[in-house]
Amino acid sequence: MPPKPKFSKEEIIDAALDIVSRDGVAALTARELGEKLGCSSSPIFTVFKSMDEVMQAIRVEAMRRYDKYVSRARDYYPSFKAISILMLRYAKEQPKLFQLLFMAENSQARRFEDVFDSLGETAKLCIEFVMNDYGLTAEEARFLFQYVWTFTYGVSAMSATGMCDFSEDELISMLGNEFMAVMSFIKSGMRGKAITDIRPVKRDDADVDPLSTLSFDKES
Repeated sequence: MPPKPKFSKEEIIDAALDIVSRDGVAALTARELGEKLGCSSSPIFTVFKSMDEVMQAIRVEAMRRYDKYVSRARDYYPSFKAISILMLRYAKEQPKLFQLLFMAENSQARRFEDVFDSLGETAKLCIEFVMNDYGLTAEEARFLFQYVWTFTYGVSAMSATGMCDFSEDELISMLGNEFMAVMSFIKSGMRGKAITDIRPVKRDDADVDPLSTLSFDKES
């Protein structure tokens, strides 16, 4: 008969998240987790098969908590801007958990659609907010989400890693500018036009059409 678990799955996940939120993913080892629980590492493996399984479980729980954190945006208008501000705020308040959720390597992601699918309920909520608050189609809302989320992610990553320490007023202003730029682009009717695919060309190459879509010279 297998030994009776000394700790529940939830207790182990909570302890693991405490370690990660304080010291980062690299600090989460079986030994550290055992010390956090006040025991050896053995009881952990009566519940989980491996530390990889522990890591998968804490990612799921961390995302559930993040989704709950940003879902408060539903009470504000415009909700999409509110959810973006909450994402930025989360990166400053919980930098290690932000790194766990959004800055780990994703070998399966090849397109933004792959990233979108990994974002869970938050991404679907954003599309809903944009369609309801701005009267955009589902396709337009997804386009807006892709570009504004990518911008928000970049600023959040800088905050989470300590590269920059923007004030909330600065973050709100930058986010508003990016949102208005993408929204104006959508409303202009230029979305999907070839002009957005222009690539840089060498200044001294007189024979090259500057509006062509040539790739960069790899030897430059």
